[in-house]
Amino acid sequence: MDLSRVIWRKASRSHDDGDQCVEVASLYDLVAIRDSKDPDGHNFIISRSDFRHIANALKNL
Repeated sequence: MDLSRVIWRKASRSHDDGDQCVEVASLYDLVAIRDSKDPDGHNFIISRSDFRHIANALKNL
C-alpha cells in the first residue's frame, strides 16, 4: 500500500526527546502506525476497530 500521500500525526503521548515516537495516519477504514524515528521503516496497518481496542487498552496502563 502506498502511504506517501497520507498525513501522519504524532500520538499525543509521544515526546520530542526521541523515547516514545509513534505516528498514525487515517486510511478510510484502516489506521496506519509507524515509528516516527524510522519513517521509511515498517508500517503497521490495522482496522479502526482494532486500533480503538489497542488505544483503549493503552490508556489503561
